Amino acid sequence: MNPVDILRLLSLAAIWGASFLFMRIIAPVIGTIPTAFFRVSIAFVGLLVILALMRIDWNFRGKLKIVMVLGLINSGIPATFYSLAAQVLPAGYSAIFNATTPLMGVLIGALFFSEKLTMTKVSGVFLGLFGVGILTGAGPVAFDLQLLMGALSCLLATTCYGFAGFLARRWLDHQGGLDSRLAALGSMFGATVLLLPLFGYSVISHPPASWGGWSVWLSLLGLGLVCTALAYILYFRLLSSIGPVKSMTVTFLIPPFGVLWGALLLDEPLGMAHLYGGVLIAAALWLVLKPAASATKEPLPGQRN
Repeated sequence: MNPVDILRLLSLAAIWGASFLFMRIIAPVIGTIPTAFFRVSIAFVGLLVILALMRIDWNFRGKLKIVMVLGLINSGIPATFYSLAAQVLPAGYSAIFNATTPLMGVLIGALFFSEKLTMTKVSGVFLGLFGVGILTGAGPVAFDLQLLMGALSCLLATTCYGFAGFLARRWLDHQGGLDSRLAALGSMFGATVLLLPLFGYSVISHPPASWGGWSVWLSLLGLGLVCTALAYILYFRLLSSIGPVKSMTVTFLIPPFGVLWGALLLDEPLGMAHLYGGVLIAAALWLVLKPAASATKEPLPGQRN
């Protein structure tokens, strides 16, 4: 990769790592559903403005409904699970758990999409789960039911990402595919439509005790505009420049940034479990993402945050 692409990769990792910081600030104040709804709706508006300024061709090729359904799986549901986790988990924990997305992709591909499961990938999955176990059981946060529920929420979110990667390949790649920028916009629109009634019900039945101050709303803008809308544009630029396999290495870089932002800005505790669990998950990702000699051009299940 040239220096510009390396800078883009590091910037994307730093931005996506910061998303867990923002959610940790927002979710405990305004709640799970409002956090998820504002994230995807602000991102939708941001993408709408960005793509309008770019003067792209608004041709969804009859795939708008499909993209909206993908948005439920790829954005709306994971955003909700991560917002739930943010109420009980440090930002660094969620960032590390997010790195299990390719591991979930391997399992889902083998179970539901007839993907070949090699011994290398099986070893990577078990090694990654072992790393998750170490982080959960031996980390600086007390091991209790809340921690387990937060970890489970993160893993359910990464499971959604795993399914979305295969469904996007199956539904969108045929008949010439779809402009990835329009796919991102349609996904955020679908997620917004899904969460709108849930948001309305949540506000009526369980209104937040407080809607927070300027720090919460600045964090929401950062989460929606920077960590979601801008990040999607940056990610798609990387995909076109260096391809899906090299772009996947952002997975390795998000956890260190997530842990770093949490420690620096939220005074979250650090422990050796961060190192041990993170290294094991990184090694697992290397085993899972390492392309076979005959499949270096095959797209792999992607990761989000």
